[in-house]
Amino acid sequence: MTYLIPLAVAALLQVTPSPTLEQGRALTSAFYEGKTETLWPRLSDRMRQALGSADNLRAFREQVRGQAGVEEAVVEEKVEKADGLDVYLRVTRFSKAPVPVLVQWAFGPGGTVEGFFIRPVAQEAASERLDYTPKTVLRLPFTGRWFVFWGGRTIAQNYHASTIDQRFAYDILVYREGRSHEGEGRGNEDYYCFGQKLLAPAAGVVAALENEIEDNVPGVMNGQKPMGNHVILDHGNGEFSFLCHFRKGTVAVKKGDAVKAGDFLGECGNSGNSSEPHLHYHLQDTAEFQKGRGLPPVFEDYQADGTPVARGEPVKGQTVEPR
Repeated sequence: MTYLIPLAVAALLQVTPSPTLEQGRALTSAFYEGKTETLWPRLSDRMRQALGSADNLRAFREQVRGQAGVEEAVVEEKVEKADGLDVYLRVTRFSKAPVPVLVQWAFGPGGTVEGFFIRPVAQEAASERLDYTPKTVLRLPFTGRWFVFWGGRTIAQNYHASTIDQRFAYDILVYREGRSHEGEGRGNEDYYCFGQKLLAPAAGVVAALENEIEDNVPGVMNGQKPMGNHVILDHGNGEFSFLCHFRKGTVAVKKGDAVKAGDFLGECGNSGNSSEPHLHYHLQDTAEFQKGRGLPPVFEDYQADGTPVARGEPVKGQTVEPR
């Protein structure tokens, strides 16, 4: 989750030279040229663990070369701050790729590479539910102040928006002084939201759950079990809440249980396709993962950046809390 920051294609911008810009350009060139042996020492321990070996980094370069071809034109370059990291983003066109491609490097202290990916720039999924008003009265599924890392209706706000089932999904965590964790964030216990209580967003019946998947080491994701430990609630009227990435062994309900809004469901964790502890939430029209259509969740009676909201959809960058 943490380092995936898609953005829309824009005109080429003039970017003031900066250390982040220069590092991003230099490492991108080295990757293109196949100089992976010079890149490997720049990666953080967490990145090396995620990749496994320098040979895997080299294989990734060959995969990019084979599938996307060579870079032909830079559409946009940009530098920004995200989660305490310096981020270099580059939207470019490749000879074999039918759509623009995003190259991203995230740098920690001393220029250590904490994140790197290359992938096509996504588009928002077409949806017939953009004007849908849910029948279920929803509350935020936690107490206290949480930060909306991904949320909203555009790709720039929410990378989930490219998929029809998670068209309106959220990734939410806890920030303190602009960071999601203490220290270097090597252990799950370093993250402020790890172990926090997750609550039912509305009354419903537990349609499905999982409780026995191991929590990940931060930075290493479990793509085989993308939801991780989770609870799916049937609210009736064809509306189902998905709450994902619970801490192993903390799910406190059973299939068939009836719950009320605000009931304790379990603790926030880092299981499944998750790079750090956080809550994934989305509403859809079936109880089957990746087999439904996303519905816009409208939450009631909360605060966004200190401003009371009677009914609304939180968006990326807001700090929200129930009233």
